[in-house]
Order: sequence, then C-alpha cells, then structure tokens
Amino acid sequence: MIHNFNAGPSAMPKEVFEQASEAIIDFNHSGLSILEIGHRTSMFQAVLDEAVATAKELMQLDSDHDVLFLHGGATTQFFQVPMNLLDENEVAAYLDCGVWGTKAIKEARIFGNVDVVASSKDKNYTYIPKNFSIPTNAKYFHYTTNNTIEGTEMNFIPETGIPLVADMSSDILSHELDFNRFALIYAGAQKNIGAAGVNLVVIRKDILGKTKRKLPAMMDYMKHIEAGSVLNTPPVFAIYVCMLTLRWLKNIGGIPAIEKLNKQKADLLYQTLDSIPIFRPTVAKEDRSRMNVVFVMEDQELERKFLQTCKENNMVGVKGHRSVGGFRVSLYNAVTLESVKAITSLMKEFASVNA
Repeated sequence: MIHNFNAGPSAMPKEVFEQASEAIIDFNHSGLSILEIGHRTSMFQAVLDEAVATAKELMQLDSDHDVLFLHGGATTQFFQVPMNLLDENEVAAYLDCGVWGTKAIKEARIFGNVDVVASSKDKNYTYIPKNFSIPTNAKYFHYTTNNTIEGTEMNFIPETGIPLVADMSSDILSHELDFNRFALIYAGAQKNIGAAGVNLVVIRKDILGKTKRKLPAMMDYMKHIEAGSVLNTPPVFAIYVCMLTLRWLKNIGGIPAIEKLNKQKADLLYQTLDSIPIFRPTVAKEDRSRMNVVFVMEDQELERKFLQTCKENNMVGVKGHRSVGGFRVSLYNAVTLESVKAITSLMKEFASVNA
C-alpha cells in the first residue's frame, strides 16, 4: 500500500478515482468519455450545476455569493484579484506569512498600492503575526489561510470592516468556517477539492464593477458569473473530479465530519513528533497547520536515512519543500487515519534504532 503525503497534487478518495476512471471510458452510460463530451451539453451542465450546488451547501453560502470554477491555479488569482478590485491610486492590505503571500503581494503591486500590515519573515515564516492593524481605507484585506510550504495556519478570521479576500488553497473545506464573512475566496483544486487544472472562486457580487480599469473578458469575474463558468471551454474533466470529490465529502458528513478526522490525524502526528527528540517541528505550536506538518532533524545524515526509510516503506511525498528543507507530511481531507498511523509507527521504530 502506498501512503500518499504529497503537498499537491495530493491524495484523493478511492471512490473518486474509481468513478472518474469509469467516466473516462463511458460517462453515465452515454457511450462517450467525459473527456469528449461538449462543455455546453446538458450532460456537462448537470455536472457543473451539482459541483456549484454542493460547494454552496458544504460552505453554507448565502445568496450574495457566487461559485465559479475557473482556469488556472491560485497563482492566477494573485493578479486577477487586484485587477478586478484595485485601482492604481488605491491601497490594498496584505498579510505576509509565507511564499504564496509574498507572491500575491508582488502581483498586486502591478495594479495598485500594497500595505503589508504584518510579516513573519523575520523568523522564516514559522509563526502567524497577531494584533496587526488593518487600514480602514484599504479596498480589501488579503491573507493566506494555510501556508503549505512553511506549515502555518491562521486559526482566526481577522476583524475588519473592509472586504476580506483569502487564498484557501491548502485548507479549504477541511474545517468549519463562516465562509460568508469573506468577500472573495479562491483555492486551487489539487489539494482538497479535486484534480489540478481548475480553481474554485467564491465571490460576493457587491464588490465587483467598482474599478475604472478596462478588463480583458477572461480576467473579468463578472463576465464569468454571467456565463456560469463557461465563458470559454472550461476544464471539463477537472470540474467533474471536483464534483465527485465534493459529493464524497457531502456523503461522509460534510465539513464537520472531516474536521473531526483531520484533528485526529494532526493530533496523532504532532504528538508523535513532540515525543521523539530526533524530530523537531519548526512552527510555533499555536500556529501549527493541520494540513501541512513541517519538521526537521538536526543530523543531516539521519534526515537522509529517514527519507530513504520512508521510501522503502511506501511513504510518498514526505520530503520538505526545497526552500525549507527537512520534511513535510500533508494531511489533506483524503489522507486516511491509517496512513497517519503508519508513518507515526515508522517514526517511532526509526527513533528506537537511531536515537
């Protein structure tokens, strides 16, 4: 058995694989593959309608919010957000808590002014800043809810009177949250929602149409809302996999059920790490991510040995990001408790031999 801890593209539910593979051969007994049906047919519209409706149900979104499935990953949203919401003489507020926040800030500066309200760069992004002030004259406040590379997670929603914009790529639908407090949410699908190649975007419609900038149609959120995510040919198969994944999550009890499981997984892994001296988690305890567990070993030779041991025991994707080093074990929704038990047992066994 392979234990998949990849940071993205990442583990997916077995039943989603099975259903998607069947659809590649014969979609809903139509005699056509999901890869060859028309994107403006009733067959695909039913897929898209279910994906949108299930996302809205899981997130308990009100009628002011629209759900889109768009091309590109979260990186596209780094510039699409300010392009739609920020004029060049205006200010947007950003929180800098990691690589992806830094990239978002860089893109936003192309379109307007950016006020970085706080940063954890001083400690290599190993904590989340607290008690920062958000300027009331900013058009919006942007932050990353979970930092995939550094292993930190925001466990609070900032209080502010301006629109909240969040990159939720690596923890969306993993725990309960008041999603209606956000004016715009975006998330690359390849971690908790489905296959790579599509991006979930949730927008409160009242924030649109206020910039003076003339927008290319493909970059205009309003055009995508009007076209129902089919302004041009959408990534049909990726959206279908999202629909299957969202359906799977709904059927197992939705976000409350998966949050309980995710807490079990994270608690087990962190408790194991904290109990074994040769492993050292790098993140402040109060800011540890439940999705991406990052840790190192002080002995480089032991790091190489543990990585090889993981490989020999079918533990995939545990090598840390090149900018951080060490190890990263990702615990997205589809990662099973059995896989977490397997790697924690391996850690204990490794430590008993190598301590």
